[in-house]
Amino acid sequence: MNLFRVVSWVFLFITVPPYVVSDNVSRPDFVHIGAIFTFDSTIGKVAKIAMEEAVKDVNANDSILNGTKLVLTMQNSNCSGFVGMVQALRFMETDVIGIIGPQSSVVAHIISHVANELQVPLLSFAATDPTLSSLQFPFFVRTTMDDSYQMTAVAEIVDYYGWKEVIAIFVDEDYGRNGVSALDDQLAARRCRISYKAGISSGPGVDRGEIMDLLVKVALMQSRIIVLHVNPDSGFMVFRVAQYLGMTGEGYVWIATDWLSSVLDSTSLPSETMDVMQGVLVLRQHTPDSNRKRTFLSRWNKLTSGSLGLHSYGLYAYDSVWLLAYAIDAFFNQGGIISFSNDSRIHDVERGNLNLEAMSIFDNGTLLLKNILQSNFVGLTGPMKFNSEKSLVSPAYDVINVVGTGIRIVGYWSNYSGLSIVPPETLYAKPPNRSSSNQQLHSVIWPGETLSKPRGWVFPNNGKQLRIGVPLRISYHEFVSPVQGTDMFKGFCIDVFTAAVSLLPYAVPYHFVPFGNGHENPSYTELVNLITTGYFDGAVGDIAIVTNRTKIVDFTQPYAASGLVVVAPFKKTKSGGWSFLRPFTPLMWIVTTSFFFFIGIVVWILEHRINDEFRGPPKQQIITILWFSLSTLFFAHRENTMSTLGRLVVIIWLFVVLIINSSYTASLTSILTVQQLSSPINGIDSLKSSDEPIGYQVGSFAERYLTEDIGISKSRLVALGSPEAYATALQRGPEKGGVAAIVDERPYVESFLSTQCTFRIVGQEFTRSGWGFAFPRDSPLAVDFSTAILQLSENGELQRIHDKWLVRSACSLDTAEIDSDRLRFKSFWGLFLICGIACIIALSIYFLQIVLKLRHSSPTDQPASSNVSSVSGRFQRFLSLMDGKEERSISNGSRKRSQRSLEDEVGRQSKRIQFNFNTK
Repeated sequence: MNLFRVVSWVFLFITVPPYVVSDNVSRPDFVHIGAIFTFDSTIGKVAKIAMEEAVKDVNANDSILNGTKLVLTMQNSNCSGFVGMVQALRFMETDVIGIIGPQSSVVAHIISHVANELQVPLLSFAATDPTLSSLQFPFFVRTTMDDSYQMTAVAEIVDYYGWKEVIAIFVDEDYGRNGVSALDDQLAARRCRISYKAGISSGPGVDRGEIMDLLVKVALMQSRIIVLHVNPDSGFMVFRVAQYLGMTGEGYVWIATDWLSSVLDSTSLPSETMDVMQGVLVLRQHTPDSNRKRTFLSRWNKLTSGSLGLHSYGLYAYDSVWLLAYAIDAFFNQGGIISFSNDSRIHDVERGNLNLEAMSIFDNGTLLLKNILQSNFVGLTGPMKFNSEKSLVSPAYDVINVVGTGIRIVGYWSNYSGLSIVPPETLYAKPPNRSSSNQQLHSVIWPGETLSKPRGWVFPNNGKQLRIGVPLRISYHEFVSPVQGTDMFKGFCIDVFTAAVSLLPYAVPYHFVPFGNGHENPSYTELVNLITTGYFDGAVGDIAIVTNRTKIVDFTQPYAASGLVVVAPFKKTKSGGWSFLRPFTPLMWIVTTSFFFFIGIVVWILEHRINDEFRGPPKQQIITILWFSLSTLFFAHRENTMSTLGRLVVIIWLFVVLIINSSYTASLTSILTVQQLSSPINGIDSLKSSDEPIGYQVGSFAERYLTEDIGISKSRLVALGSPEAYATALQRGPEKGGVAAIVDERPYVESFLSTQCTFRIVGQEFTRSGWGFAFPRDSPLAVDFSTAILQLSENGELQRIHDKWLVRSACSLDTAEIDSDRLRFKSFWGLFLICGIACIIALSIYFLQIVLKLRHSSPTDQPASSNVSSVSGRFQRFLSLMDGKEERSISNGSRKRSQRSLEDEVGRQSKRIQFNFNTK
C-alpha cells in the first residue's frame, strides 16, 4: 500500500505542471514590482502617493497574497523616452515581475518592446495613445481608457451641436498625433471633419512665439471650434496667447481633452488662469461614485492636507496596484513560481559595457499576464474587467464646463448610450439607446458668458474672396446675364443672391466668375462638378436641385419652384355632331354602360321571386331588365322594388347616377360653350410611347433625365439653345425636321410662352424640384443662405424680385395647361366601388336566404323525377326555388283587417250608388 502511494506521488509530480503544486511551496516572502512615471508631473504627483497607499493597503490586507508582501520600486522617467527605456532596463536586471506605467505614450511605445522580449507585464494607467495595440504589444496592458473613446466623445459633442468643422491643436508626439488621428476618423463617421491640424513642440520649454504664429493662422480660418489635445505646460500657454488675441470670447468654442481636467482636479489654479478658460468644455474620465471612493477621498485629503487633489489617473494608478496584486495572488494559487532564465539572443549580442547578460526572461510571465487579463473586481474607478480587445469595459467620460472659479458637470458620455445627463452606471440597467432624441446635455455657458450655442464658424478673415461660378447663358437673360463691359452679372438669380448676402450676419467677400464659352448654354453638371474640385467656392444661377448633384454638393433652400413640363403646339377645336360623346373617355363609357346592365340584373334577381313586375316570359323579363336599368338614368323607372335589398341597391345606384349626370352635364356644357384647345401630345406618357423627336435646352439636366430615368432613346432628343429655336422647331413639327414637343423646366417655359401664344403646356409637371445656390459639402454657407432665402420669402422681397424680372404678358396669363378635360374613370372609381360592394353584399345575403330555405324545404315538395341526393338534383331545386313565386303567409289579423277593409269598401260603394240615385 505504501509503495502504491509513493508511485502515485511520483506520477503526479511528473505529469502535473509545477504551478498546480501546492502554493505554500512557491510563495516567497516578498514580490518585487516596479513603476515608471514622471514624479513631478500633474499625473505623477498624484500617482506616486496613490500607488504608495495602494501597496500599504494590499500588504495590510490578509485576504490577499497570504503573507507575501509587495515591494514597489519607483523610477522617474522625466517625460523622456530614452530615460524611461533606461529605467525599464534597470528593472529587467532585477527580479521585478510586473511594471506599473509608464505615464507617457512615447515611453510606453519604447519599453513595450522590452516588456514583450522579457515577458514582463507592463500595466499603464496613463498612456492613452490608441495605437498601443495589444496585438503588437501583447504584454502591454492599459489600465485606463485609451483616447479612441475620448475622441469619440469629442466627435459626438461636435455632432450634437451641429458643427461640421473643427481645428485640432495637438502636441507633436505619439500621444497628440495618434489621438487627433482617432478624432479625424470619428468625425468623418459623422460627416464632420478637421479643417486644420496644428502641432506644437512637446518639450518643457514651450515657445510663446511659435504658439502666437499658430493661433494667428487659426484666427484667420473659418472654423471656431478648437479641440486642444496637448500637455498642461503647452495647454495653458495656448490659452494665454488665445486670450491675448481675443480668441476666448464670444463665438469661439474650446474643447480640451482630459489633460485639463487632471490639472483642475489636482491643483487650485489662480484666478487669472481660470479667467482665460471661461466657457471651455473639458472631458474627464468618469469614475462612479461609491462609498469606498468617498472614504479614500477623505483619507486623501487628510494625507495631503488639501494641498493636492485626486484626479482620475491617480485612481487608476491605485487600482493598477490592486489589479497586479490580485493577479499575483491567482498566479501563486495556481502554483506559479517566480523564476528567470537567460535570453540566448541577448548573450549573442556584442555587449561591450552594457551589462546585458543581467537581463533575463520571466519564465511564467505569460501565466501572470493571463491572470491580469482575467481579473474582475470593483476598484475605486469602478469595474476592473477587460474585454476581448484587452480594454477596460464600460468606458465613460464626464463633460465639464469651466465656469467662474470652478467647474460644473453638464453631462456624461459613455460608449453604451452616448451623451446623457444621467450617470452611465444608471443607464447600464436599461437597453442601449443611441437615438438622436435621446442624446442630451445640460445648458453650457460658452466663452463670452453666453448661453446661446455658437454658430461654430465665421467667414475667414484672410482676405480671400469666394470664387462664385455663374453660368454664361445665351438665352433667357432675365435669369442670368453678364453686364456688358464689367465683370458683374444681373438677373433674377443674381438679385436673389445679393439680397440673401445682405441678410447674412457677416461680410462675405466674393466675385463672380463666368462659366461657359458664350456661344451656347454651359453644362450645369460640369459647373457643379467644379465646386467639388475646389475651382469654385460656390455656384449661383438657375441651377436645378436634382439627385445626382445633391450627392456631391450642398444646395440652399430653393428660391424658385421648378420642374419639367412638356410644351407642344395646339389647335382650337370646334364642337361637332358627336360632341355629346366627348365628356366621357371610352373606358368611362364602357364601365358606366356595364354598370347599368349589372344593376338591372342585380335588381331583377332580388325582385324576381316577390315582385310580379319582374316576372313573366323570358323575353318580357329581358326587356324589363333593360328598361329598368336605362330608365334609372332619368329617374323614370316605373317598376317598384319590394325587397329591402333591392331598395338598398337602387338607392345607392341612383346616387351614383346623380353624380354621373351632374358631371356629364357640366363637362358637356363646357365643351359646347368654351373654346377648346387640343394637342396630339397629352403629356410625358404619350410622348414616351411615340417615336417622334423631342427638344430640350442645351445644358439642362432634362437630357439626362429623359434618357436615364424615362428611358427615351437619345437619338430622339434634339438640343435647342434659344426661345427662337424652340418656336421654329415646334412650328416645323416632326414632318419638316422639327420636334413634336419640348421638355424643359417650368420657369423657362413660362418665359417662352409669354411671347409665344400658339403653344401650350400639355399634361402635368412630371418632376418636382427647385433652383438653389450650390456650395461645397458641409459648407456652413449653405445653411446660412437657406435661412436668408426663407427670410426673403417671408418678408415678400423674393416675390418683388420675381415680379421685377419675370412679369408675365397678357399672352402668358392665358396659358392654361392643356390636359384632357374629359371625365375619366379614375375620378369615379370610388363610386363604382361602393355600388359594386353594395350589390355583392345584397346578392350574398339573398343567396344565403335561398340556401337556408333550400335546406328547410322538404324533398317531397319537389318533382318525383328529381334526384335530390345528386348535385344536379340540388341545383335543380335551387333554380326552381329561385324562379318560383314566393307565397307570402298572411296572419289571421291581417286577413280580418283585409276582410273589414273589403266590407267597408263595399258599403261605401253602395252609399255612393244610393246617393246618385236620389240625386237623379
